[in-house]
Amino acid sequence: MATYHDLPPHARQRLAVAERVAVLTGAGISAESGVPTFRGPQGLWRSFRPEELATPEAFARDPQMVWEWYDWRRGKVAACRPNAGHTALAAMGVKVPSFTLITQNVDGLHRLAGSTDPVELHGNIWQTRCLGCGKVQENRQTPLVPLPPTCPTCGGMLRPHIVWFGESLDPAILGRAQQVAGDADVFMVVGTSSVVWPAAGLAEVAAMNGATIIEINVEETPLTPDADVTLLGPAGYHLPRIVEGLWG
Repeated sequence: MATYHDLPPHARQRLAVAERVAVLTGAGISAESGVPTFRGPQGLWRSFRPEELATPEAFARDPQMVWEWYDWRRGKVAACRPNAGHTALAAMGVKVPSFTLITQNVDGLHRLAGSTDPVELHGNIWQTRCLGCGKVQENRQTPLVPLPPTCPTCGGMLRPHIVWFGESLDPAILGRAQQVAGDADVFMVVGTSSVVWPAAGLAEVAAMNGATIIEINVEETPLTPDADVTLLGPAGYHLPRIVEGLWG
C-alpha cells in the first residue's frame, strides 16, 4: 500500500461519513509530548531495564525498588502535557457519532486532553491497586510518600495499576477493544509499531469486518502493507489537519 503525506480523498470521504470510528494509539503519540519510552540507551534507570522491574516477580522480590522506579517515571510524566495529536483525537471524539479511543499508553495524557473513557489496555500510571482489598484508586501525588504506598481503605500494600510483563490484559478491557474494532467503519492506528500483541491484532479484527484502516506513524511498520492508507509523519501534524479539514 502506498504511503501519503496527506489524507487522500477516498479515505477522507470514508472518515467523514463513518458512524463508528475506533483509534488505537501507542508510544509514538506520547513521545511527541516528551514522555520517555523507558527503552534503549536513553531509557535506562540506574542499571536496570524495564523488563527487569515491570514484573510481578520483581515487585514480590523488592517492592521498594519497583516503586522507586515508578515514582521516578511518574515525576517524568507529570512534567509532560498533551500535544496537538491528543487534543485532535479528543475533538474527533465529539464529532463522530460513535467514537472509541484505545491506547497502549499508561501516561493518562489522553484523559488530560479531554478524551472520555479511553480503553487503557495496559493500565494507568496514575492509578494504584491494593493487594489487600483490590480497590483501584487514582493517585497523582508526586513524589509518593511513603514508598511503598499503602491503601487508605484497608492499609494493604499498593501496586501500580499497570499490566506488567508476564501478566495478561484484563479480559473485559481486551474484549471491549476487540468489540469496538470489529464494529468500526474506520480504524485508525496512531504512533504504534504494531508489534506488541494483542493490541497489534486489533487492526486485523477491524479489517476482517470491513473497516477502512488508516495508519499514522513516523515510519513504516508491519501494518503498513495491509493498511488502506498510511500517513508518514507525526500524529501532532496529521491529526489536527484531519480534524480541521473534516469538521472545521
